[in-house]
Amino acid sequence: MNQYRLLLLALFVLTLFLSCGREERTPQPVIRPVRYQRVFSAGGTRVRTFSGLAHARIESRLSFRVTGTILRVQVRMGDTVRAGQLIAELDPTDYQVQLQEAQAGLVQAQAEARNAEANYERVRALFENENASLNELDTARAGAESTVALVRSVEKRLELAQLQLQYTRLTSPMSGAIADVKMEDNETVSPGQPIVVLNSGSRPEVEVALPEGLIVQIKKGSSVTVTFDAFAGEEFPAVVTEVGIAAMGSATTFPVVVRLVGSHAEIRPGMAAEVAFHFRYRGEKERFWVPPHSVGEDREGRFIFIVEPTEPGFGIARRRPVKVGELSSEGLEILEGLVDGELLVIAGVSMLEDGRQVKLPRE
Repeated sequence: MNQYRLLLLALFVLTLFLSCGREERTPQPVIRPVRYQRVFSAGGTRVRTFSGLAHARIESRLSFRVTGTILRVQVRMGDTVRAGQLIAELDPTDYQVQLQEAQAGLVQAQAEARNAEANYERVRALFENENASLNELDTARAGAESTVALVRSVEKRLELAQLQLQYTRLTSPMSGAIADVKMEDNETVSPGQPIVVLNSGSRPEVEVALPEGLIVQIKKGSSVTVTFDAFAGEEFPAVVTEVGIAAMGSATTFPVVVRLVGSHAEIRPGMAAEVAFHFRYRGEKERFWVPPHSVGEDREGRFIFIVEPTEPGFGIARRRPVKVGELSSEGLEILEGLVDGELLVIAGVSMLEDGRQVKLPRE
Protein backbone atom coordinates (compact mmCIF):
# COMPACT_ATOMS: atom_id res chain seq x y z
CA MET A 1 0.00 0.00 0.00
CA ASN A 2 2.83 2.35 0.82
CA GLN A 3 4.43 1.57 -2.53
CA TYR A 4 1.18 2.47 -4.29
CA ARG A 5 1.04 5.86 -2.48
CA LEU A 6 4.64 6.55 -3.33
CA LEU A 7 3.94 5.80 -6.99
CA LEU A 8 0.97 8.20 -7.02
CA LEU A 9 3.06 10.88 -5.33
CA ALA A 10 5.85 10.48 -7.91
CA LEU A 11 3.39 10.77 -10.77
CA PHE A 12 1.88 13.91 -9.23
CA VAL A 13 5.32 15.54 -8.80
CA LEU A 14 6.27 14.63 -12.37
CA THR A 15 3.06 16.10 -13.77
CA LEU A 16 3.53 19.27 -11.73
CA PHE A 17 7.12 19.59 -12.96
CA LEU A 18 6.16 19.18 -16.62
CA SER A 19 3.33 21.68 -16.35
CA CYS A 20 5.61 24.25 -14.72
CA GLY A 21 8.23 23.78 -17.44
CA ARG A 22 5.86 24.67 -20.22
CA GLU A 23 6.08 28.23 -21.42
CA GLU A 24 2.84 29.92 -22.18
CA ARG A 25 3.04 31.31 -25.71
CA THR A 26 0.65 34.03 -26.62
CA PRO A 27 -0.15 34.12 -30.33
CA GLN A 28 1.45 37.04 -32.12
CA PRO A 29 -0.98 39.25 -34.05
CA VAL A 30 -0.69 38.93 -37.81
CA ILE A 31 0.43 42.13 -39.50
CA ARG A 32 -1.56 42.26 -42.70
CA PRO A 33 -0.25 43.98 -45.81
CA VAL A 34 -2.71 46.45 -47.34
CA ARG A 35 -3.06 48.11 -50.68
CA TYR A 36 -3.55 51.84 -50.54
CA GLN A 37 -3.46 54.99 -52.60
CA ARG A 38 -2.93 58.63 -51.81
CA VAL A 39 -6.14 60.54 -52.41
CA PHE A 40 -6.48 64.08 -53.73
CA SER A 41 -9.52 66.27 -53.98
CA ALA A 42 -11.09 67.01 -57.34
CA GLY A 43 -12.34 70.52 -56.81
CA GLY A 44 -10.87 73.98 -57.29
CA THR A 45 -7.35 74.87 -58.35
CA ARG A 46 -4.49 73.42 -56.37
CA VAL A 47 -0.72 73.32 -56.41
CA ARG A 48 0.74 69.94 -55.52
CA THR A 49 4.39 69.13 -54.99
CA PHE A 50 6.14 65.81 -55.55
CA SER A 51 9.63 64.76 -54.56
CA GLY A 52 12.26 63.60 -57.03
CA LEU A 53 15.95 63.56 -57.85
CA ALA A 54 17.89 65.60 -60.38
CA HIS A 55 19.81 63.81 -63.10
CA ALA A 56 21.75 64.81 -66.18
CA ARG A 57 19.88 65.19 -69.43
CA ILE A 58 22.23 62.64 -71.01
CA GLU A 59 23.91 59.95 -68.91
CA SER A 60 26.26 57.69 -70.86
CA ARG A 61 28.03 54.58 -69.61
CA LEU A 62 31.16 54.47 -71.71
CA SER A 63 32.74 51.08 -72.40
CA PHE A 64 35.26 49.37 -74.68
CA ARG A 65 34.14 47.35 -77.68
CA VAL A 66 36.90 44.76 -77.26
CA THR A 67 38.32 42.65 -74.45
CA GLY A 68 41.60 43.60 -72.83
CA THR A 69 43.54 44.81 -69.83
CA ILE A 70 43.29 48.49 -68.95
CA LEU A 71 46.62 50.18 -69.49
CA ARG A 72 45.54 53.43 -67.88
CA VAL A 73 42.43 55.46 -67.03
CA GLN A 74 43.03 59.08 -67.94
CA VAL A 75 40.19 60.72 -65.99
CA ARG A 76 38.92 60.94 -62.44
CA MET A 77 35.49 61.59 -60.95
CA GLY A 78 34.46 65.21 -61.41
CA ASP A 79 36.75 65.89 -64.38
CA THR A 80 35.37 67.93 -67.25
CA VAL A 81 36.03 66.40 -70.66
CA ARG A 82 35.54 67.53 -74.23
CA ALA A 83 34.34 65.56 -77.23
CA GLY A 84 37.08 63.26 -78.54
CA GLN A 85 39.19 63.40 -75.37
CA LEU A 86 40.90 60.15 -74.35
CA ILE A 87 39.13 58.48 -71.40
CA ALA A 88 41.03 55.18 -71.06
CA GLU A 89 43.09 52.77 -73.13
CA LEU A 90 43.73 49.04 -73.21
CA ASP A 91 47.02 47.23 -73.67
CA PRO A 92 47.21 47.15 -77.50
CA THR A 93 49.93 44.46 -77.83
CA ASP A 94 47.66 41.57 -78.85
CA TYR A 95 45.77 43.70 -81.36
CA GLN A 96 49.00 45.05 -82.84
CA VAL A 97 50.16 41.47 -83.45
CA GLN A 98 46.84 40.62 -85.09
CA LEU A 99 47.20 43.67 -87.32
CA GLN A 100 50.72 42.67 -88.36
CA GLU A 101 49.55 39.14 -89.15
CA ALA A 102 46.70 40.53 -91.26
CA GLN A 103 49.11 42.83 -93.12
CA ALA A 104 51.45 39.92 -93.85
CA GLY A 105 48.54 37.78 -94.96
CA LEU A 106 47.43 40.49 -97.36
CA VAL A 107 50.91 40.73 -98.93
CA GLN A 108 50.95 36.95 -99.43
CA ALA A 109 47.43 36.90 -100.88
CA GLN A 110 48.26 39.72 -103.28
CA ALA A 111 51.34 37.83 -104.46
CA GLU A 112 49.31 34.68 -105.06
CA ALA A 113 46.74 36.73 -106.94
CA ARG A 114 49.38 38.20 -109.21
CA ASN A 115 50.78 34.72 -110.00
CA ALA A 116 47.31 33.33 -110.65
CA GLU A 117 46.46 36.27 -112.94
CA ALA A 118 49.73 35.84 -114.87
CA ASN A 119 49.07 32.12 -115.24
CA TYR A 120 45.56 32.83 -116.49
CA GLU A 121 46.89 35.31 -119.10
CA ARG A 122 49.47 32.74 -120.25
CA VAL A 123 46.93 29.93 -120.58
CA ARG A 124 44.49 32.19 -122.40
CA ALA A 125 47.17 33.10 -124.95
CA LEU A 126 47.92 29.41 -125.47
CA PHE A 127 44.22 28.67 -125.84
CA GLU A 128 43.83 31.36 -128.49
CA ASN A 129 46.68 29.71 -130.41
CA GLU A 130 45.04 26.32 -129.88
CA ASN A 131 47.92 25.15 -127.69
CA ALA A 132 45.80 24.75 -124.51
CA SER A 133 42.49 23.03 -123.89
CA LEU A 134 39.28 24.66 -122.68
CA ASN A 135 39.58 22.74 -119.41
CA GLU A 136 43.01 24.24 -118.76
CA LEU A 137 41.63 27.72 -119.50
CA ASP A 138 38.73 27.23 -117.05
CA THR A 139 41.09 25.97 -114.37
CA ALA A 140 43.37 28.98 -114.77
CA ARG A 141 40.43 31.39 -114.69
CA ALA A 142 39.03 29.78 -111.52
CA GLY A 143 42.44 30.02 -109.88
CA ALA A 144 42.70 33.74 -110.71
CA GLU A 145 39.18 34.47 -109.44
CA SER A 146 39.79 32.47 -106.26
CA THR A 147 42.90 34.44 -105.39
CA VAL A 148 41.06 37.74 -106.01
CA ALA A 149 38.36 36.63 -103.53
CA LEU A 150 41.11 35.63 -101.07
CA VAL A 151 42.64 39.11 -101.33
CA ARG A 152 39.26 40.71 -100.55
CA SER A 153 38.78 38.42 -97.56
CA VAL A 154 42.20 39.26 -96.15
CA GLU A 155 41.54 42.98 -96.74
CA LYS A 156 38.38 42.69 -94.61
CA ARG A 157 40.35 40.89 -91.93
CA LEU A 158 42.90 43.69 -92.04
CA GLU A 159 40.15 46.31 -91.67
CA LEU A 160 38.79 44.43 -88.65
CA ALA A 161 42.24 44.25 -87.08
CA GLN A 162 42.69 48.00 -87.60
CA LEU A 163 39.31 48.71 -86.02
CA GLN A 164 40.04 46.47 -83.03
CA LEU A 165 43.30 48.31 -82.49
CA GLN A 166 41.42 51.62 -82.59
CA TYR A 167 38.89 50.24 -80.09
CA THR A 168 41.64 49.92 -77.49
CA ARG A 169 41.33 53.70 -77.07
CA LEU A 170 38.12 54.91 -75.38
CA THR A 171 37.27 58.53 -76.18
CA SER A 172 34.43 60.78 -75.06
CA PRO A 173 31.60 61.02 -77.61
CA MET A 174 30.58 64.46 -76.30
CA SER A 175 31.55 67.16 -73.87
CA GLY A 176 30.49 66.67 -70.26
CA ALA A 177 31.63 65.72 -66.77
CA ILE A 178 32.74 62.38 -65.34
CA ALA A 179 30.15 61.30 -62.76
CA ASP A 180 31.74 57.97 -61.83
CA VAL A 181 34.82 55.88 -62.61
CA LYS A 182 34.06 52.18 -62.31
CA MET A 183 37.37 50.57 -63.35
CA GLU A 184 41.04 51.09 -62.52
CA ASP A 185 44.38 50.45 -64.19
CA ASN A 186 45.43 46.80 -64.83
CA GLU A 187 41.88 45.45 -64.58
CA THR A 188 40.63 43.12 -67.32
CA VAL A 189 37.40 44.21 -68.96
CA SER A 190 34.90 42.72 -71.39
CA PRO A 191 33.10 44.43 -74.27
CA GLY A 192 30.25 46.58 -72.97
CA GLN A 193 31.51 46.66 -69.37
CA PRO A 194 31.12 50.26 -68.10
CA ILE A 195 34.38 52.11 -67.50
CA VAL A 196 33.08 55.58 -66.64
CA VAL A 197 29.73 57.36 -66.41
CA LEU A 198 29.58 60.59 -68.41
CA ASN A 199 26.96 63.25 -67.70
CA SER A 200 26.27 65.71 -70.47
CA GLY A 201 23.84 68.51 -71.11
CA SER A 202 23.58 71.82 -69.26
CA ARG A 203 19.81 71.53 -68.70
CA PRO A 204 19.27 69.03 -65.86
CA GLU A 205 16.09 66.99 -65.49
CA VAL A 206 14.04 65.83 -62.50
CA GLU A 207 11.95 62.65 -62.40
CA VAL A 208 8.96 62.35 -60.05
CA ALA A 209 6.13 59.84 -59.57
CA LEU A 210 2.48 60.95 -59.78
CA PRO A 211 -0.58 58.93 -58.69
CA GLU A 212 -3.05 57.62 -61.23
CA GLY A 213 -5.66 60.16 -60.19
CA LEU A 214 -3.49 63.03 -61.42
CA ILE A 215 -1.40 61.59 -64.24
CA VAL A 216 -4.23 62.07 -66.77
CA GLN A 217 -4.02 65.84 -66.27
CA ILE A 218 -0.28 66.07 -67.03
CA LYS A 219 0.60 67.13 -70.56
CA LYS A 220 3.94 67.51 -72.33
CA GLY A 221 5.00 71.14 -72.48
CA SER A 222 3.23 72.11 -69.25
CA SER A 223 5.07 74.62 -67.08
CA VAL A 224 6.11 73.62 -63.56
CA THR A 225 8.33 74.98 -60.81
CA VAL A 226 11.27 73.13 -59.25
CA THR A 227 12.97 73.81 -55.94
CA PHE A 228 16.08 72.15 -54.48
CA ASP A 229 17.06 71.58 -50.87
CA ALA A 230 20.54 72.79 -51.75
CA PHE A 231 19.18 76.16 -52.97
CA ALA A 232 16.64 77.12 -50.33
CA GLY A 233 14.20 79.81 -51.41
CA GLU A 234 15.18 79.68 -55.08
CA GLU A 235 12.71 78.49 -57.71
CA PHE A 236 13.64 77.15 -61.15
CA PRO A 237 11.16 77.14 -64.05
CA ALA A 238 10.85 73.84 -65.88
CA VAL A 239 8.80 72.11 -68.58
CA VAL A 240 7.28 68.62 -68.65
CA THR A 241 9.14 66.58 -71.29
CA GLU A 242 8.05 62.98 -70.60
CA VAL A 243 4.82 61.51 -69.22
CA GLY A 244 4.76 57.81 -68.32
CA ILE A 245 2.09 55.55 -69.82
CA ALA A 246 2.66 52.59 -67.48
CA ALA A 247 2.74 52.33 -63.69
CA MET A 248 6.06 51.95 -61.90
CA GLY A 249 6.30 48.38 -60.59
CA SER A 250 3.49 47.35 -58.26
CA ALA A 251 2.77 50.93 -57.17
CA THR A 252 -0.04 52.94 -58.76
CA THR A 253 2.26 55.82 -59.68
CA PHE A 254 3.51 56.99 -63.06
CA PRO A 255 6.87 58.60 -63.93
CA VAL A 256 7.01 62.21 -65.12
CA VAL A 257 10.20 63.96 -66.26
CA VAL A 258 10.60 67.73 -66.23
CA ARG A 259 13.51 69.67 -67.74
CA LEU A 260 14.78 72.93 -66.29
CA VAL A 261 14.68 75.98 -68.52
CA GLY A 262 18.10 77.46 -69.24
CA SER A 263 21.58 76.36 -68.23
CA HIS A 264 22.20 75.43 -64.58
CA ALA A 265 25.70 74.05 -64.08
CA GLU A 266 25.33 74.44 -60.30
CA ILE A 267 22.65 71.74 -60.13
CA ARG A 268 24.25 68.32 -59.83
CA PRO A 269 22.77 64.87 -60.45
CA GLY A 270 21.33 63.29 -57.32
CA MET A 271 20.18 66.52 -55.68
CA ALA A 272 16.81 66.26 -53.91
CA ALA A 273 14.12 68.30 -55.63
CA GLU A 274 10.45 69.25 -55.26
CA VAL A 275 8.34 69.77 -58.38
CA ALA A 276 5.18 71.89 -58.10
CA PHE A 277 2.33 71.11 -60.51
CA HIS A 278 -0.74 73.31 -61.00
CA PHE A 279 -4.03 71.41 -61.39
CA ARG A 280 -7.35 72.86 -62.46
CA TYR A 281 -10.62 71.02 -61.77
CA ARG A 282 -14.14 71.21 -63.08
CA GLY A 283 -15.75 72.69 -60.01
CA GLU A 284 -14.84 74.67 -56.95
CA LYS A 285 -16.27 72.17 -54.46
CA GLU A 286 -13.71 69.88 -52.87
CA ARG A 287 -14.66 66.27 -53.63
CA PHE A 288 -12.94 62.92 -53.65
CA TRP A 289 -13.44 59.98 -56.00
CA VAL A 290 -12.40 56.62 -54.57
CA PRO A 291 -12.77 52.97 -55.66
CA PRO A 292 -16.20 51.75 -54.52
CA HIS A 293 -14.74 48.65 -52.83
CA SER A 294 -12.66 50.88 -50.53
CA VAL A 295 -15.86 51.92 -48.69
CA GLY A 296 -17.38 49.49 -46.20
CA GLU A 297 -20.77 49.47 -44.53
CA ASP A 298 -22.12 47.99 -41.28
CA ARG A 299 -24.67 48.88 -38.59
CA GLU A 300 -22.86 52.11 -37.83
CA GLY A 301 -22.95 53.25 -41.47
CA ARG A 302 -20.44 53.81 -44.25
CA PHE A 303 -16.76 53.85 -43.32
CA ILE A 304 -13.23 53.79 -44.71
CA PHE A 305 -9.79 52.98 -43.34
CA ILE A 306 -6.98 55.54 -43.41
CA VAL A 307 -3.36 54.51 -42.85
CA GLU A 308 -1.18 56.60 -40.55
CA PRO A 309 2.49 55.74 -41.30
CA THR A 310 4.48 54.99 -38.13
CA GLU A 311 7.80 53.74 -39.49
CA PRO A 312 9.16 52.78 -42.91
CA GLY A 313 6.96 50.01 -44.30
CA PHE A 314 4.38 50.02 -41.46
CA GLY A 315 1.41 52.03 -40.29
CA ILE A 316 -1.77 52.05 -38.19
CA ALA A 317 -5.19 51.58 -39.79
CA ARG A 318 -7.79 54.08 -38.56
CA ARG A 319 -11.49 53.62 -39.18
CA ARG A 320 -13.40 56.75 -40.16
CA PRO A 321 -17.06 57.34 -41.03
CA VAL A 322 -17.74 58.99 -44.37
CA LYS A 323 -20.58 60.58 -46.24
CA VAL A 324 -20.86 59.35 -49.80
CA GLY A 325 -22.30 60.96 -52.89
CA GLU A 326 -22.92 59.69 -56.39
CA LEU A 327 -21.37 56.70 -58.12
CA SER A 328 -19.86 57.44 -61.54
CA SER A 329 -17.22 56.13 -63.91
CA GLU A 330 -14.62 57.99 -61.83
CA GLY A 331 -15.55 56.04 -58.70
CA LEU A 332 -17.60 56.65 -55.57
CA GLU A 333 -17.86 60.28 -54.47
CA ILE A 334 -16.83 61.05 -50.87
CA LEU A 335 -18.35 64.27 -49.60
CA GLU A 336 -17.13 64.15 -45.98
CA GLY A 337 -14.52 62.16 -44.09
CA LEU A 338 -11.38 62.49 -46.26
CA VAL A 339 -8.50 64.96 -46.14
CA ASP A 340 -6.34 65.86 -49.10
CA GLY A 341 -3.24 63.69 -49.36
CA GLU A 342 -4.27 60.91 -46.96
CA LEU A 343 -3.51 57.22 -47.55
CA LEU A 344 -6.73 55.34 -48.25
CA VAL A 345 -6.91 51.53 -47.92
CA ILE A 346 -8.34 50.23 -51.19
CA ALA A 347 -8.28 46.46 -50.57
CA GLY A 348 -9.00 44.21 -47.58
CA VAL A 349 -11.25 46.71 -45.77
CA SER A 350 -13.45 43.94 -44.31
CA MET A 351 -10.42 42.28 -42.68
CA LEU A 352 -9.23 45.37 -40.79
CA GLU A 353 -9.87 46.67 -37.30
CA ASP A 354 -9.47 50.17 -35.95
CA GLY A 355 -5.95 50.68 -34.57
CA ARG A 356 -4.54 47.55 -36.24
CA GLN A 357 -0.91 47.65 -37.36
CA VAL A 358 -0.53 47.02 -41.10
CA LYS A 359 2.33 46.53 -43.54
CA LEU A 360 2.74 49.10 -46.31
CA PRO A 361 4.27 48.30 -49.68
CA ARG A 362 6.24 51.06 -51.36
CA GLU A 363 4.02 53.80 -52.72
